Amino acid sequence: MWSDTESEKDYLNFGEVSQLAVDILTSDSMLPVSIGVFGNWGAGKSSLLKLIEQNLDADKKDWIVIKFDAWLYQGYDDARAALLEVIATELTKAADGNECLAKKTKKLVARVDGVRALGLLAEGAALFAGIPTGGLLARSIGTLGDATDGIQDQEEYEKLGKTAKEAKERVGGLLKPETKKSPPQQIDAFRKEYSEILEELGKPLVVVIDNLDRCLPTNAIHTLEAIRLFLFLTNTAFIIAADEEMIRFSVADYFKGASDRHQIDYLDKLIQIPIRVPKAGVREVRSYLFMLYAVDHGLPKEKLDVLRDELEKALQQSWKDDPISRQDALALTGEPEDGALARAFARADRIAPVLANSPIIHGNPRIVKRLLNVVKMRSQIARRRSMPLDEAVITKLVIFERCVGVKATADFYRLVDAEKGAPALLKQLEGESGEVPENAPKTWMDNPTTKSFIREWAQLEPKLSGIDLRAAIYLSRETMPIGAYVVGLSPSGREVLDVLVDTKNISSPTAEKLLNTLPLEEQIPVMEGIISHLRQMSDWSRKPKGFAGACLLARHSADAAKILTRYLQELELGGKPPAWMTTQLKQEQWHRDA
Repeated sequence: MWSDTESEKDYLNFGEVSQLAVDILTSDSMLPVSIGVFGNWGAGKSSLLKLIEQNLDADKKDWIVIKFDAWLYQGYDDARAALLEVIATELTKAADGNECLAKKTKKLVARVDGVRALGLLAEGAALFAGIPTGGLLARSIGTLGDATDGIQDQEEYEKLGKTAKEAKERVGGLLKPETKKSPPQQIDAFRKEYSEILEELGKPLVVVIDNLDRCLPTNAIHTLEAIRLFLFLTNTAFIIAADEEMIRFSVADYFKGASDRHQIDYLDKLIQIPIRVPKAGVREVRSYLFMLYAVDHGLPKEKLDVLRDELEKALQQSWKDDPISRQDALALTGEPEDGALARAFARADRIAPVLANSPIIHGNPRIVKRLLNVVKMRSQIARRRSMPLDEAVITKLVIFERCVGVKATADFYRLVDAEKGAPALLKQLEGESGEVPENAPKTWMDNPTTKSFIREWAQLEPKLSGIDLRAAIYLSRETMPIGAYVVGLSPSGREVLDVLVDTKNISSPTAEKLLNTLPLEEQIPVMEGIISHLRQMSDWSRKPKGFAGACLLARHSADAAKILTRYLQELELGGKPPAWMTTQLKQEQWHRDA
């Protein structure tokens, strides 16, 4: 499997883009500068930042590179003060060994306390003006609310006094004699001291800000506001990675009533040079898959480097040359043409167009990696259980699940259950016409995008018609949220589920009667619905509602019984099941046969 973190290796030809950013930073005429690295979630912004940092480390200018994760500080500190403190602290480290300069940097760190205190005072003013805030005073909003509503008793009076004392002590501790200045004075002093320190260090400084679009609107805007303090200061650069749409949303949320133009203008005023993470097309996704499969195969580093270099060269020449062939890529690895890596590369060739063009995946590297991890997880389970499943089949089904959504997937898997693993619909889909039959589930037909995707997906090798898919569907249910298969229940199936969940006794005529009407294809989804309910139980000392219903359904369906058995085996009961459960299960033939 593959780590779900940003990569330090370039598998998507981001090197050219990262070098563009470095060229800007290392040009003497360009500093100070602010660069925006824009892209959707998972597009590769963090990986691109890593590449930029690596290139700066190799630059002769000896950069001070400061990494700031805006999301990390959310809820723990004022975002503005946190950024200032991180920068001031890193300057202190850079000044180590220079006593005079170190004294100045420590003074700069101390000045951050003043800025933080001003933020606290502003928060208090905002609170009394009726604006909700997130710090010390906001945490005591109940107490302060009492102050405006009228104190009702002695306890409330003492509580208010304690809060006021705490706020006074905190502000008093932060506002040291030299920091008792107005906000403009504090800001001017900070900028002046910062500039002097950087000039004496003789090094350029770049602050790399990531995860800004994961922050709540207030934190995102506060971080951007702090950046303004450093704009146009000598030898300083900021690289800000963000999803533009998320930042515009934050602007609209923070500055109530901001028009679309103002939302765009806000970012444009802060970001001087926007760089957009390139969308991965078919060739990029194909190369990315080749590298991921090669890494998973365990190729030695030297062969991985050769493969990566050649794939990168091919991508750079894609404007005029054909893509590197699968056979040539495999030859670079030294692996046999009939081996596991050859099969993986062939699979990459087949699925790359779907992954790149699907409006759900859209070539997003993070989504592609997560999808492959699901495939790998299911394949490992299948091998451990000696299930005759080809990884290519699992891959095709996982792509379907990801791209069509929960309801359409549930409808497909119900067809698999109902038609003993081989729905006739698949043969029609995979035929020469490639059209979605008129009798296809409604969830496949209502959305033109879904319908179009299913047509393309059906032509993807391997063809599934004629294959018993029940084992693959069973694996899917183990590694997908249980609720996914309950969504598509028919009204009668939903009625059976509701009754079984409420059933308290194993001898329930109503439940027995309804079970006799439950269609075969809905037996497993109903069992999964009951288990979904049972998963919410924390106290197993007494029999919960739904357990009797699950046992009744297990008596009616061998497949449902297998799912219940697996759930009970995985249930953590402190090593010993309660007495009521032991007694109940002794009476169940399906349990004795398990």
